Amino acid sequence: MKLIAVSVYGEDKPGIVYGISEVLAENNVNIVDIEQTVLQGMFLMFIVGDVEKCKISLEELERKLKEKGEEIGVDVHVAPFERKKQRKKKLYQITIIGRDRVGIVRDVTKILYQHGINIEKTSLTARDQLISITFVVDVREADPEKVKKQLKEEIEKTGLDIVIQPYEIAKKQKRLIVFDMDSTLIENEIIDELAKAAGVEEEVKKLTEKAMSGEIDFETALRERVRLLKGLPVEVLEKIYSEIKLTEGAKELIQALKESGYKVALVSGGFTYFTERLKEELGLDYAFGNELEIKDGKLTGEIKGRIIDAEEKARIIKEIAEREGISEENVVAVGDGANDRIMIKNAGLGIAFNAKKVLKEIADGTISKENLIGLASVLGLSEKFFRKRIE
Repeated sequence: MKLIAVSVYGEDKPGIVYGISEVLAENNVNIVDIEQTVLQGMFLMFIVGDVEKCKISLEELERKLKEKGEEIGVDVHVAPFERKKQRKKKLYQITIIGRDRVGIVRDVTKILYQHGINIEKTSLTARDQLISITFVVDVREADPEKVKKQLKEEIEKTGLDIVIQPYEIAKKQKRLIVFDMDSTLIENEIIDELAKAAGVEEEVKKLTEKAMSGEIDFETALRERVRLLKGLPVEVLEKIYSEIKLTEGAKELIQALKESGYKVALVSGGFTYFTERLKEELGLDYAFGNELEIKDGKLTGEIKGRIIDAEEKARIIKEIAEREGISEENVVAVGDGANDRIMIKNAGLGIAFNAKKVLKEIADGTISKENLIGLASVLGLSEKFFRKRIE
């Protein structure tokens, strides 16, 4: 097989692909590979053609292609092409999310280069000032897990968010997404708000911090915190719910997920009084939380039924997935603390959102508080939320 490379560049217009392919076909040149895109109104195409049975000389073929290019209004370049022996690649999809600034591509590609990672494909989308850059990369001889850990640490230092997925998994359409509630889907920590109303804010906050960082057992910490709330009137819960602030972009993101066919679940170590209300307000498919015991219009300081800790969260998600006929690799889990560690680790895509270090270490990626809507780009919902950047 004798190959040539044909590159075409110019202002986009109808008929470019047809014009070039017509010249090749008329002269018995078989196209064995082709890549074409339009960027900022400019047409780019690269063709690999087999000229083994070409009817004319390569010089004459090049002349005809250039003439066709002049006729259409594009530049055409022809060069010999040697197909290199392909080794098995270790492909990953890396998505970078952050607020727009000069030098993002330079900063990220420098880090990739320093790790010997080869970039196979790059695309950029934007939404207002939020930039999302997706790279398909070959990690080559590097240890993928080691590279993932190092990239997350180094990219974070640049003020950007990063999500890393094996390419084969990234290509598969996710079907179920599970959110934690406190400091994830909503900006509040509900139990801290309850504690403030009960006058035990400092005691509860210390227990919350220890539980979220994994220093103490979640169930023990939860029961101790709830006992401190004994006697709190149920009207306080209603007031707190009325003041809940959804994380920026959360409502919009969930709407897009639903329109794209996702099942959306809220699985929280928080309380059903709030998870059920959010389910109704946001149109979620599932909502789970811990049930506060209420008697005579006041909290008793006890929890009814099972405790939703890290293990229970993972079990609930498995139940939902089985009920919906969804495989584990098609599940996305988003959370912020130690109580989310198992669901994040087990999911096909685990996102540590505005999270503690203990969770970032096991997640596929990290997203900052202000960048939740960037998850739309990671999941391929770009058409609705991101536009191609035009400057």
